[in-house]
Amino acid sequence: MKHFLSSFVLVLCVTLISCNQSQEIRITQQNVKEVLTQYGKENPENEVLIETKAGNIRLRLYEDTPLHRANFIKLIKEGHYKDADFYRIVAEFMIQGGDLKNMPNYTIPAEFNPNHFHKKGALSMARVEENNPAMESSSAEFFIIQGGPYRPEDVDDEARQLQLSVTPEQKETYIKQGGYMALDQKYTVFGEVIEGFDVIDKIAGVGVYDVDKPLTKIPFTIKVMEKK
Repeated sequence: MKHFLSSFVLVLCVTLISCNQSQEIRITQQNVKEVLTQYGKENPENEVLIETKAGNIRLRLYEDTPLHRANFIKLIKEGHYKDADFYRIVAEFMIQGGDLKNMPNYTIPAEFNPNHFHKKGALSMARVEENNPAMESSSAEFFIIQGGPYRPEDVDDEARQLQLSVTPEQKETYIKQGGYMALDQKYTVFGEVIEGFDVIDKIAGVGVYDVDKPLTKIPFTIKVMEKK
């Protein structure tokens, strides 16, 4: 009997430890950098797959936006997007997704990088504009750029007006691939589409009401791909 009790206590302890280890780490505005930095070290994945009825979108997350990458991977793994959908659609601009009924209560410090810009297929984080001088990102609402092509002179004019430094390669991308320059260095780009550009076009082309609300709900599932 004594041996049985000892074994039972040991099993109980192991179970409690395991349960404790699987608990979600709660992020606050005070610990956001610390938690995401550590989480990123322990979870190095950098590809995700979004599945929709219109097709699949595969995205690569940038290593040099570590807080945004870690945050996105963490939310996906913890099931944050299980009831999410693309709830805001603006043709020739972007498709925005998330779960407005389930919003984590923190923001992510901006991680602007001049090498990352809002070309077609750019993955960027939404944010509020009011009372947000540091341009910190939303914790969970993201968007994917559809945009439109630019003429060479349009790139030059907009870069001048927005006081942006555009490399020759970026200019060529905006001309051939398209995008939305007005968001550059104002919203954090933390990844890009590597497969499924046609799916972006399909979703961006759905009927809407009240300017940007899709007539039919566009749910999606999202999963983390194993790091190769």
